[in-house]
Amino acid sequence: MTKEKQEAEKKQKLQWHPAFAAALEMELLENKDDLEFEREHNLNRKPLLIDCLVIKKKKNTVIRNEIGKFFRKHNIIEYKSARDSLSIDDVAKTQGYAHLYKAYGEGIDAVRFDEVSVTLIRESKPVGLFKYFEENSYIVSNPYRGIYYIESGLKFPTQIIIGKELAHENHEWFNLLSDKVTKQEMAKAIEYSRNVRSKNERELIDAIFEVSALANKNIVEELKIGDEGMCQALMEIMKPEIEEAVNKAVNTAVLQERRETTERVTERAIKVAVEMLRSLNLGNDEIKEALQKNYNLSEEEALSYLK
Repeated sequence: MTKEKQEAEKKQKLQWHPAFAAALEMELLENKDDLEFEREHNLNRKPLLIDCLVIKKKKNTVIRNEIGKFFRKHNIIEYKSARDSLSIDDVAKTQGYAHLYKAYGEGIDAVRFDEVSVTLIRESKPVGLFKYFEENSYIVSNPYRGIYYIESGLKFPTQIIIGKELAHENHEWFNLLSDKVTKQEMAKAIEYSRNVRSKNERELIDAIFEVSALANKNIVEELKIGDEGMCQALMEIMKPEIEEAVNKAVNTAVLQERRETTERVTERAIKVAVEMLRSLNLGNDEIKEALQKNYNLSEEEALSYLK
């Protein structure tokens, strides 16, 4: 895999993760005052950072959302994009994050084992992982559509969320974290966003749409063409992306102009050098060699200045 492709995939992964965190926060908006979201969690003063979302729940908080019902006081959330694998080793890694989180609490047993839960989220069901659970006698229950509880075999209580299987009517924001969003789903979410006044909620929705719109360009184009109001709402939502594209275009133009200016300056400098060398009665062969050496020109390019 080329370095450019690796960087592109890394950038795409980084784009999906903030969108996932925003979608989960929107899912749990009803309990926004009872939950604390940590998108990065430093483990004590050690140079360790767990690559997961951490949600802390206040004591005695009741969460009606199907995903949040599983939560305990401390909740480690790992999101896997469609391109990411989800194997038993990935499950073990997330259990390791939970162990580290527990170990680096503020004091001895400050974070108790029974206060920590793990949630893994992926768009499609990892068939190999569920086959492993079956072959190794793990107890797996399915209390809600798309939500699986792993009830044995792991130290920390773990649930696995399968985005494609979730009841769409109950998880509208997670629906948008896919490249197969329907026109109706996108339109409904945009309509909702029109009436949002909270700055925090607006930023969450923008983070979701920034990724969803890129993943579902055909749906976005249909909505732009079909409804002027919808188009205006989309333009507002995608404003950061549009501004980034404009800035990139401007910067490219500036660099191109600088490059062309440099080329013109270099061309004039070479012509002056040729005139000076000729005034010293040097022959074409000697001038050609001097140009090639001092200006990194090919033989053909150097000869073009001697005509």
